[in-house]
Amino acid sequence: MKDNKSIVAHLSMFGACAGWGLMAPVGKEAMLHGVSGLSMVTFRVVGACFLFLLASLFTPREQVPVRDKFRFAGAALFGLLLNQCCYTMGLSFTSPINASIVTTSMPIFAMLLSAMILKEPITGKKAVGVLMGCSGALMLILTSAAHVSDKVGDIRGDLLCLFAQFSFALYLSLYNPLIKRYNVFTINKYMFSWATLMLLPFTLSEAYATVDAGLSVKTWLEVGYVVGVGTFLCYILSMIGQRTLRPTVVSVYNYVQPIVSVFASLVIGVGVLKITHAIAVMLVFSGVWLVTKSRAKNSTPT
Repeated sequence: MKDNKSIVAHLSMFGACAGWGLMAPVGKEAMLHGVSGLSMVTFRVVGACFLFLLASLFTPREQVPVRDKFRFAGAALFGLLLNQCCYTMGLSFTSPINASIVTTSMPIFAMLLSAMILKEPITGKKAVGVLMGCSGALMLILTSAAHVSDKVGDIRGDLLCLFAQFSFALYLSLYNPLIKRYNVFTINKYMFSWATLMLLPFTLSEAYATVDAGLSVKTWLEVGYVVGVGTFLCYILSMIGQRTLRPTVVSVYNYVQPIVSVFASLVIGVGVLKITHAIAVMLVFSGVWLVTKSRAKNSTPT
């Protein structure tokens, strides 16, 4: 039974990160055709909030103490607001390639923060796994960069995307026990509600102007993917994984995102498949396996 739960958690994290990986080129495409970074963040947060509130009507209701309701505000700040705002705004400045490169930093942040906050040991196997995964992801992106985007990266965007990874790693380390206490829909209902209350007063006017701008159907479908799949569905899958897997293991699945981003470009014919792609994929998944198998005495299972 425990093995089945672990398999579901790993598959859920893979699905979430694959969905997020596709979201980078799709979201960038929408932002190149009239959707500003702030408007995209607003659509993501408010749209997902509505979907989670609607879904919560059809799921078992849990009693949440007032103290935990306020703790969800902190989780929303680090896990949603700072993470999504910084990443989406960063993506609006820089290229999807640069944004994908920066996502490979999150497991390093998670490993260090988990060691400091959760006292999770940094084993040799875990460190090697993180480095292998990082090497594979960087190899894949750098060898494909010339075929994916001609846009030069922007240091402002790169730094914003980097801070987004730090914010999410901090959220995983600080709020891991809270995540495991409630079901997926309860967690996301409160987190996205808090994020909406924090964000909307500052972005409502710009989001309204975007709605009134007469965007194409294709652009709205891209926004719909970002909200419905890249946010609503991926956050459900991510929470399922977070309830079972250690923060460091969760973070290593970030390496799936750049793989999907690059291979999506290959499928639509803007990239060239090389032997380095296969090597990179092997490095990434070997790294995930090593971190997953790294288990210190008395540590929680993966």
